Amino acid sequence: MSGIRPMVVIPVYDHEHAIGHMVAAVRRHGLPCLLVDDGSSSPCARVLDALAAGDEGVHLERLPQNRGKGGAVMAGLRAAARLGASHAVQIDADGQHDPADLPAFLALAERHPAAIVCGVPRYDASVPKARLYGRYLTHVWVWINTLSLDIRDSMCGFRVYPLASVLPLIEAEPPGERMDFDPEVLVRAHWRGIPVVNRETRVTYPLDGVSHFDVLRDNLRISAMHARLFLGMLLRLPRLLWRRVAG
Repeated sequence: MSGIRPMVVIPVYDHEHAIGHMVAAVRRHGLPCLLVDDGSSSPCARVLDALAAGDEGVHLERLPQNRGKGGAVMAGLRAAARLGASHAVQIDADGQHDPADLPAFLALAERHPAAIVCGVPRYDASVPKARLYGRYLTHVWVWINTLSLDIRDSMCGFRVYPLASVLPLIEAEPPGERMDFDPEVLVRAHWRGIPVVNRETRVTYPLDGVSHFDVLRDNLRISAMHARLFLGMLLRLPRLLWRRVAG
Protein backbone atom coordinates (compact mmCIF):
# COMPACT_ATOMS: atom_id res chain seq x y z
CA MET A 1 0.00 0.00 0.00
CA SER A 2 1.56 3.27 -1.06
CA GLY A 3 -0.87 5.89 0.27
CA ILE A 4 -2.18 4.27 3.44
CA ARG A 5 -0.58 2.49 6.40
CA PRO A 6 -2.84 -0.44 7.26
CA MET A 7 -2.79 -2.68 10.30
CA VAL A 8 -5.05 -5.69 10.84
CA VAL A 9 -6.82 -5.60 14.22
CA ILE A 10 -8.19 -8.89 15.55
CA PRO A 11 -10.21 -8.93 18.80
CA VAL A 12 -9.64 -12.27 20.53
CA TYR A 13 -11.61 -13.89 23.33
CA ASP A 14 -10.80 -17.58 23.86
CA HIS A 15 -10.20 -18.48 20.22
CA GLU A 16 -6.91 -20.27 20.85
CA HIS A 17 -7.67 -23.00 18.28
CA ALA A 18 -8.39 -20.63 15.37
CA ILE A 19 -6.25 -17.55 15.96
CA GLY A 20 -2.97 -19.07 14.78
CA HIS A 21 -4.50 -19.88 11.38
CA MET A 22 -5.88 -16.35 11.09
CA VAL A 23 -2.59 -14.69 11.99
CA ALA A 24 -0.67 -16.87 9.53
CA ALA A 25 -3.14 -15.98 6.76
CA VAL A 26 -2.85 -12.26 7.53
CA ARG A 27 0.94 -12.34 7.66
CA ARG A 28 1.12 -14.09 4.28
CA HIS A 29 -0.07 -10.78 2.84
CA GLY A 30 2.81 -8.98 4.58
CA LEU A 31 0.46 -6.98 6.79
CA PRO A 32 1.20 -6.06 10.41
CA CYS A 33 -1.26 -7.57 12.84
CA LEU A 34 -2.51 -6.39 16.24
CA LEU A 35 -4.11 -8.98 18.50
CA VAL A 36 -6.38 -7.59 21.22
CA ASP A 37 -6.65 -10.08 24.08
CA ASP A 38 -10.11 -9.34 25.46
CA GLY A 39 -9.59 -10.95 28.85
CA SER A 40 -9.04 -14.45 27.47
CA SER A 41 -8.43 -17.52 29.62
CA SER A 42 -4.87 -18.73 30.26
CA PRO A 43 -4.69 -21.23 27.35
CA CYS A 44 -5.63 -18.56 24.82
CA ALA A 45 -3.42 -15.93 26.46
CA ARG A 46 -0.42 -18.28 26.14
CA VAL A 47 -1.14 -18.78 22.44
CA LEU A 48 -1.32 -15.02 21.90
CA ASP A 49 1.94 -14.47 23.80
CA ALA A 50 3.67 -17.04 21.58
CA LEU A 51 2.31 -15.49 18.38
CA ALA A 52 3.51 -12.02 19.37
CA ALA A 53 6.91 -13.28 20.57
CA GLY A 54 7.53 -15.25 17.40
CA ASP A 55 6.92 -12.51 14.82
CA GLU A 56 7.90 -8.83 15.06
CA GLY A 57 4.97 -8.04 12.73
CA VAL A 58 2.48 -9.32 15.33
CA HIS A 59 1.63 -6.96 18.19
CA LEU A 60 -0.38 -7.72 21.32
CA GLU A 61 -2.69 -5.41 23.26
CA ARG A 62 -3.97 -7.06 26.45
CA LEU A 63 -7.13 -5.93 28.23
CA PRO A 64 -7.21 -6.85 31.95
CA GLN A 65 -10.83 -8.00 31.76
CA ASN A 66 -13.35 -8.86 29.08
CA ARG A 67 -14.82 -5.72 27.53
CA GLY A 68 -16.80 -7.27 24.69
CA LYS A 69 -16.15 -7.23 20.96
CA GLY A 70 -16.77 -3.52 20.56
CA GLY A 71 -14.60 -2.60 23.53
CA ALA A 72 -11.78 -4.76 22.18
CA VAL A 73 -12.07 -3.30 18.68
CA MET A 74 -11.99 0.27 20.00
CA ALA A 75 -8.93 -0.52 22.12
CA GLY A 76 -7.35 -2.01 19.00
CA LEU A 77 -8.10 1.05 16.88
CA ARG A 78 -6.44 3.31 19.45
CA ALA A 79 -3.42 1.01 19.71
CA ALA A 80 -3.10 0.76 15.91
CA ALA A 81 -2.96 4.54 15.68
CA ARG A 82 -0.26 4.66 18.38
CA LEU A 83 1.71 2.13 16.31
CA GLY A 84 1.55 4.42 13.28
CA ALA A 85 -1.33 2.98 11.26
CA SER A 86 -3.56 5.25 9.20
CA HIS A 87 -6.16 2.53 8.61
CA ALA A 88 -7.23 -0.45 10.69
CA VAL A 89 -8.68 -3.60 9.21
CA GLN A 90 -11.12 -5.26 11.60
CA ILE A 91 -11.42 -9.03 11.11
CA ASP A 92 -12.77 -11.76 13.39
CA ALA A 93 -10.59 -14.28 15.21
CA ASP A 94 -12.77 -17.34 14.65
CA GLY A 95 -12.10 -17.88 10.96
CA GLN A 96 -15.46 -16.80 9.57
CA HIS A 97 -13.85 -14.06 7.47
CA ASP A 98 -11.63 -14.86 4.51
CA PRO A 99 -8.16 -13.23 4.76
CA ALA A 100 -7.73 -13.85 1.02
CA ASP A 101 -9.96 -10.78 0.55
CA LEU A 102 -7.58 -8.47 2.42
CA PRO A 103 -5.86 -7.16 -0.75
CA ALA A 104 -9.22 -6.31 -2.33
CA PHE A 105 -10.43 -4.48 0.81
CA LEU A 106 -7.17 -2.53 1.02
CA ALA A 107 -7.25 -1.67 -2.67
CA LEU A 108 -10.64 -0.06 -2.06
CA ALA A 109 -9.26 1.76 0.98
CA GLU A 110 -6.42 3.01 -1.18
CA ARG A 111 -8.89 4.41 -3.72
CA HIS A 112 -11.24 5.77 -1.03
CA PRO A 113 -8.97 6.64 1.92
CA ALA A 114 -11.64 8.67 3.75
CA ALA A 115 -14.25 5.89 3.58
CA ILE A 116 -15.07 2.88 5.73
CA VAL A 117 -14.79 -0.21 3.55
CA CYS A 118 -17.49 -2.52 4.82
CA GLY A 119 -17.89 -6.22 4.12
CA VAL A 120 -21.13 -7.59 2.69
CA PRO A 121 -21.31 -11.31 3.55
CA ARG A 122 -21.71 -13.99 0.92
CA TYR A 123 -22.72 -16.93 3.10
CA ASP A 124 -22.31 -20.64 2.62
CA ALA A 125 -24.54 -23.34 4.12
CA SER A 126 -22.85 -23.08 7.54
CA VAL A 127 -24.68 -19.87 8.54
CA PRO A 128 -27.26 -20.39 11.33
CA LYS A 129 -30.66 -19.45 9.91
CA ALA A 130 -31.76 -17.66 13.11
CA ARG A 131 -28.69 -15.40 12.91
CA LEU A 132 -29.31 -14.78 9.21
CA TYR A 133 -32.93 -13.66 9.70
CA GLY A 134 -32.04 -11.53 12.71
CA ARG A 135 -29.45 -9.65 10.69
CA TYR A 136 -32.06 -8.45 8.21
CA LEU A 137 -34.09 -6.80 10.96
CA THR A 138 -31.00 -4.88 12.03
CA HIS A 139 -30.32 -3.88 8.41
CA VAL A 140 -33.83 -2.44 8.10
CA TRP A 141 -33.37 -0.37 11.27
CA VAL A 142 -30.01 0.87 10.02
CA TRP A 143 -31.60 1.95 6.72
CA ILE A 144 -34.31 3.79 8.68
CA ASN A 145 -31.83 5.44 11.05
CA THR A 146 -29.61 6.65 8.20
CA LEU A 147 -32.48 7.40 5.77
CA SER A 148 -30.41 5.60 3.15
CA LEU A 149 -29.38 2.25 1.73
CA ASP A 150 -25.70 3.23 1.73
CA ILE A 151 -24.81 0.57 4.34
CA ARG A 152 -25.66 -2.76 2.72
CA ASP A 153 -24.68 -4.88 5.75
CA SER A 154 -24.21 -3.37 9.20
CA MET A 155 -23.26 -6.53 11.10
CA CYS A 156 -20.24 -7.83 9.19
CA GLY A 157 -17.08 -7.45 11.26
CA PHE A 158 -14.74 -7.40 8.25
CA ARG A 159 -14.11 -3.75 7.46
CA VAL A 160 -11.44 -1.06 7.06
CA TYR A 161 -11.59 2.07 9.21
CA PRO A 162 -9.88 5.39 8.38
CA LEU A 163 -8.51 6.19 11.83
CA ALA A 164 -8.31 9.96 11.31
CA SER A 165 -12.12 10.20 11.26
CA VAL A 166 -13.25 7.11 13.19
CA LEU A 167 -11.14 7.67 16.32
CA PRO A 168 -12.63 11.15 16.98
CA LEU A 169 -16.07 9.60 16.48
CA ILE A 170 -15.62 6.86 19.08
CA GLU A 171 -14.16 9.35 21.57
CA ALA A 172 -17.01 11.85 21.14
CA GLU A 173 -19.89 9.37 20.72
CA PRO A 174 -18.74 6.01 22.12
CA PRO A 175 -20.69 3.14 20.51
CA GLY A 176 -21.74 0.07 22.47
CA GLU A 177 -18.90 -2.15 23.64
CA ARG A 178 -20.40 -5.52 22.76
CA MET A 179 -22.18 -6.93 19.72
CA ASP A 180 -24.01 -3.63 19.26
CA PHE A 181 -20.74 -1.96 18.24
CA ASP A 182 -20.64 -3.01 14.57
CA PRO A 183 -23.97 -1.48 13.48
CA GLU A 184 -23.84 1.50 15.82
CA VAL A 185 -20.44 2.76 14.71
CA LEU A 186 -21.56 2.64 11.06
CA VAL A 187 -24.75 4.60 11.73
CA ARG A 188 -22.88 7.25 13.72
CA ALA A 189 -20.20 7.43 11.02
CA HIS A 190 -22.89 7.92 8.37
CA TRP A 191 -24.45 10.74 10.41
CA ARG A 192 -21.04 12.44 10.43
CA GLY A 193 -20.74 12.15 6.65
CA ILE A 194 -18.04 9.46 6.65
CA PRO A 195 -18.63 7.58 3.39
CA VAL A 196 -19.11 3.81 3.26
CA VAL A 197 -17.86 1.61 0.42
CA ASN A 198 -19.37 -1.89 0.32
CA ARG A 199 -17.51 -5.01 -0.77
CA GLU A 200 -18.81 -8.59 -0.94
CA THR A 201 -16.81 -11.21 0.95
CA ARG A 202 -17.18 -14.91 1.68
CA VAL A 203 -18.28 -15.73 5.24
CA THR A 204 -18.38 -19.15 6.87
CA TYR A 205 -19.31 -20.12 10.45
CA PRO A 206 -16.87 -20.64 12.34
CA LEU A 207 -13.48 -22.37 12.26
CA ASP A 208 -13.32 -23.30 15.96
CA GLY A 209 -17.02 -23.68 16.73
CA VAL A 210 -16.95 -20.91 19.38
CA SER A 211 -19.50 -18.10 19.21
CA HIS A 212 -19.73 -15.36 21.83
CA PHE A 213 -23.09 -14.07 20.63
CA ASP A 214 -25.54 -14.28 23.55
CA VAL A 215 -28.93 -14.61 21.86
CA LEU A 216 -30.94 -13.00 24.68
CA ARG A 217 -28.55 -10.37 26.03
CA ASP A 218 -27.07 -9.29 22.72
CA ASN A 219 -30.45 -9.07 21.00
CA LEU A 220 -31.69 -6.92 23.91
CA ARG A 221 -28.61 -4.69 23.60
CA ILE A 222 -29.11 -4.38 19.85
CA SER A 223 -32.81 -3.54 20.30
CA ALA A 224 -31.95 -0.84 22.83
CA MET A 225 -29.29 0.49 20.45
CA HIS A 226 -31.83 0.76 17.61
CA ALA A 227 -34.18 2.70 19.91
CA ARG A 228 -31.40 5.14 20.87
CA LEU A 229 -30.35 5.59 17.26
CA PHE A 230 -33.94 6.16 16.15
CA LEU A 231 -34.25 9.03 18.62
CA GLY A 232 -30.89 10.34 17.39
CA MET A 233 -32.12 10.13 13.82
CA LEU A 234 -35.22 12.17 14.68
CA LEU A 235 -33.03 14.89 16.18
CA ARG A 236 -30.91 14.90 13.02
CA LEU A 237 -33.85 14.52 10.63
CA PRO A 238 -33.71 17.98 9.01
CA ARG A 239 -29.98 17.65 8.31
CA LEU A 240 -30.31 14.09 7.00
CA LEU A 241 -33.19 15.07 4.72
CA TRP A 242 -31.25 18.08 3.44
CA ARG A 243 -28.27 15.85 2.72
CA ARG A 244 -30.47 13.58 0.61
CA VAL A 245 -31.95 16.53 -1.30
CA ALA A 246 -28.59 18.24 -1.81
CA GLY A 247 -26.89 14.97 -2.76
